[in-house]
Amino acid sequence: LNPFASLQSLSMGLCGNDMVHHLDFLEKAEKYRRYLIKELNDKHAFGGSKTGNWKWTVDETFFKSVEGFDYRSPSIFEQIIHYLKEIKSVTELGLEVAVVIGGGNIFRGVSAASNGIDRVQGDYMGMLATVINGMALQSALEEENVQTRLQTAIKIEAVAEPYIKRKAVRHLEKKRVVIFGGGTGNPFFTTDSAAVLRAIEISADVILKGTRVDGVYDSDPEKNDNAIQYDTISFSDVLKKNLKIMDSTAFTLSQENNLPIIVFNMNKTSNLLKLIKGKKIGTSIKN
Repeated sequence: LNPFASLQSLSMGLCGNDMVHHLDFLEKAEKYRRYLIKELNDKHAFGGSKTGNWKWTVDETFFKSVEGFDYRSPSIFEQIIHYLKEIKSVTELGLEVAVVIGGGNIFRGVSAASNGIDRVQGDYMGMLATVINGMALQSALEEENVQTRLQTAIKIEAVAEPYIKRKAVRHLEKKRVVIFGGGTGNPFFTTDSAAVLRAIEISADVILKGTRVDGVYDSDPEKNDNAIQYDTISFSDVLKKNLKIMDSTAFTLSQENNLPIIVFNMNKTSNLLKLIKGKKIGTSIKN
């Protein structure tokens, strides 16, 4: 086995050549392409054909007048700051907020397993990645005077509290944001499963699943421009249509405990606050 295979995901993420960075580059490059075409069309229409100048051509002056494509890859800290602002805006309403954060930007156990590392070992490494992200989010929130507690399913008492349900509920009652790290503490279970499990244990009203798309669609909106978004859909219809929202264990657990899920785009500014205030954002899933 290649001794470096287990660190491939981490290495690619840190170097900025993993799938997350690739998709980010494609999105920003496409946005710039549309901008450049619009500028070209406007210049041709108002500076060329409409003035009767059919010989107008693109020259150095035009390119100096438009913005250049200056790509900067996203960092974990930029995303953390975005999440911080979203979460803080909700806490200011006096709500009890618990957060389960993933670790895919650092390490994914499943992809590590495909590269030769033991699946159990890979999953534990993924759990530690969620703790790292949890520590970063906690630090950012406390910098903005938002009282926070990080609880982990794996005991790392030097940096976080061990997960204890009663303690978590008490923190929430004191209006502290509780961040759950370390997944469920068991291999073969995803962050989705951890989120649903913790939500049931603390008697949460709803699971808000933040993603990079606007909700649940009848097909992958990143691959199909004609994908149709659902405003509301039942658990049973999701299963019938074989829609991929979260892993089946987590989804079934949520369905059996009558815990509604709202899938929304967490990357759009103020989306979380609008959702909490009752605006129709994302897709609601319930029995």
